[in-house]
Amino acid sequence: MSLASQLSHPIKVGIVGTGYAAKRRAETFIEDERAQLCYMTGYTAENVADFCQSYNVSSYDNWQDLVTDDSLDLVVICNVNQLHGEITKLALENNKNVIIEYPLSLDSTEAFELLQLAKNKEKLLHIEHIEILGGMHRAIQKYLPHIGQVFYGRYVTIDKKNPAPIRWTFNKEMFGFPFKAALPRIHRFTHLFGEVKSVNCHLKYWEREEKDYYHGCLCDTQLLFKNDLIVDLIYGKGDIFIESDRTFELHGKKGKIIFEGIEGKLITSEGTQPIELESRRGLFAMDTRIVLDHLFENKPLYLEPESSIYALKVGEAAYQSAISGKSMEIDNLE
Repeated sequence: MSLASQLSHPIKVGIVGTGYAAKRRAETFIEDERAQLCYMTGYTAENVADFCQSYNVSSYDNWQDLVTDDSLDLVVICNVNQLHGEITKLALENNKNVIIEYPLSLDSTEAFELLQLAKNKEKLLHIEHIEILGGMHRAIQKYLPHIGQVFYGRYVTIDKKNPAPIRWTFNKEMFGFPFKAALPRIHRFTHLFGEVKSVNCHLKYWEREEKDYYHGCLCDTQLLFKNDLIVDLIYGKGDIFIESDRTFELHGKKGKIIFEGIEGKLITSEGTQPIELESRRGLFAMDTRIVLDHLFENKPLYLEPESSIYALKVGEAAYQSAISGKSMEIDNLE
């Protein structure tokens, strides 16, 4: 039985979350005649009330009641990382199709089990990775042939926050280990270059008095790929940094690709040329429309969930390396 034959027309949608991604999803569903946004829920009553007023939608007091509503076909999950796995599991058990913002779970074993559950239930489990949809990633794919075999990569994302906020993105439990929570830092490379052999990682937090909150973190990870590519990943945020830094670079035998912020360059023996990027605006809407096209017209998705779950497995290896002080072999992970 096809997914489309199981859906109501229009498809009935519920959203868990009230942040930026939830708002962009809501706008897209409202504008698309194939979808009907029915319910939403969130963490704070004020945000829920504002969301409902803005998008003319009803609310539930909690996510448990929303995902078990028999009238809904599709649940969109875009709240704190810590709850992603639990909400997805209950949604799938109640025969919902699911869109989930990365990561699917902070536990790679649970993520694999959720994928198996979705397959057993014959339901869609789509893990959003708008970075793979975005202009930077497409530009990298376009210019990769110009630099030959890539032997080194580096990706720095440092976000100065002064003052550092006391919110879930600065909470160890709710946000999670940086290279699981900020999964695209790994996923960009595994999507382009395949499997990782080993991981070595170091992590430091600058703690607050409030339990589990911090005002700064720095995570440094080195990936050794099975094709001998070496990648250094640096993720940091908070008030410990004097300025922000977002640098992506790939070194190949014939040249180099580098992005500093949104300014990109291709450097080869023939000279330097700028790389133009498309705007990042509209990526959540694009992701949402791709899912609706898949559900109703069986068009392909831009990403299979296995790709995200493999990146999460690498993130798990980074976490184990950070807490053990040892390099971790990916194939030896359970």
